[in-house]
Amino acid sequence: MDFRLEGPILEGSLVRLEPLDRRHAADLAAAAEEDRGSYRFTWVPTADSVEEYIDAQLARAAAGKLAPYAQVDRASGRAVGATAYWDPRPWPSGEGLCAVEVGFTWLAASAQGTGVNTEAKYLLFRHAFEQWRVARVDLKTDARNSRSRAAIEAVGARFEGVLRNWSRSWVPGEEGRLRDSAIFSVTAQEWPDCRAGLEQRLARSLARRGPVAS
Repeated sequence: MDFRLEGPILEGSLVRLEPLDRRHAADLAAAAEEDRGSYRFTWVPTADSVEEYIDAQLARAAAGKLAPYAQVDRASGRAVGATAYWDPRPWPSGEGLCAVEVGFTWLAASAQGTGVNTEAKYLLFRHAFEQWRVARVDLKTDARNSRSRAAIEAVGARFEGVLRNWSRSWVPGEEGRLRDSAIFSVTAQEWPDCRAGLEQRLARSLARRGPVAS
């Protein structure tokens, strides 16, 4: 495969996606500890494990398997969560990128429901479809995570089914066990309608939030 997974800075009105770096550690430590009530099914570092978390993601990035991002709230200038491109898959010819997953996503409690997640997905999808020309973008979550499933469907992804015993569980007390994963996707043919829906949602979020400083 001649494609190396590297993500550029992606700039929106509410959020700026910056390639994850150790300089984001302090912000992410604070973000992760705001309220951990929604993190039961998701890999989110604790304040004292943020540096280890960043090192693990950067190691995956060095291997070309991941392009991790810090989600930086433009209003405050602080990192409020993380996300990533990962699992790149080539076209049958072995050349170029056919599909990629958007995952490893989490947000501070205060950033949830603010439009940051919507815009981050919009920026990631747009770059994947319009710059990399992928055929599909994948998303997946623990099949039991109804909150995450609703959020994925809300950004326009289509549910494809549940893969049983598909990947590791992040639920405390389930270390070493496998979870069932709910699989979603957006295809290149669906992207124009998905893009229009995301832009409408973003317009509403921006109207509620008001002007954001540069």
